[in-house]
Amino acid sequence: MGILYIVPTPVGNMDDMTLRAVSVLRDADLVLAEDTRTSGVLLRHFGIENRMMSHHKFNEHGTSAAVVGRLLAGETVALVSDAGTPGISDPGFFLVREAVKAGVEVQTLPGPTAFVPALVSSGLPCDRFVFEGFLPPKKGRQTRLEQLAAEPRTVVFYESPRRLLKTLGQLAALFGGSRQAAVCREISKVHEECVRGTLAELAAHFTATEPRGEIVVVVAGCDPKGEKRNNPKQQEI
Repeated sequence: MGILYIVPTPVGNMDDMTLRAVSVLRDADLVLAEDTRTSGVLLRHFGIENRMMSHHKFNEHGTSAAVVGRLLAGETVALVSDAGTPGISDPGFFLVREAVKAGVEVQTLPGPTAFVPALVSSGLPCDRFVFEGFLPPKKGRQTRLEQLAAEPRTVVFYESPRRLLKTLGQLAALFGGSRQAAVCREISKVHEECVRGTLAELAAHFTATEPRGEIVVVVAGCDPKGEKRNNPKQQEI
């Protein structure tokens, strides 16, 4: 029986690639890639010549059974996403679940992901945190934020540049404009930046400065002793 390797790839700087990740991708019988063009650039950079197959959120339900069959037949398969760790706001969960159900060994390599550097760089408590990934774009968005307003742990979101101002405005309205937060963008890239301040200050900053790149929003947890005045829902109770 083969092994399914989940292989993190750099979110920015190519030097973040680990030696083990290079070795696994070089030795695998098949590399599954979210976008074969993007991953092709990565593999060529490290001198890896290997067979790739497209595996993304639009086809994973149709291709996973065949991949599991190859694993059961003894092949070694490596899964990569465009950047970061597969399964973290990227395709990967469904294939891993199907492989585990079939009794296939799954090994996930440690490596790059955007939210951990952003969390640590934010200066906010990182001993306990909640990772929310991308918020629902429409349906369920307001409800989820209302549920998180009283969360005592630091909360981490992924966000797109075009929705950042909307998100900061909603967070300020529901969490309180004085809640401390950080917006980290372009992690491990040339223009990496971490802007810290209150939610109101961050909203003002990115109103004046157009947000660009891939963004992580880190928000301080609710202070049970002093945050109630900042939560509209709690004021009404």
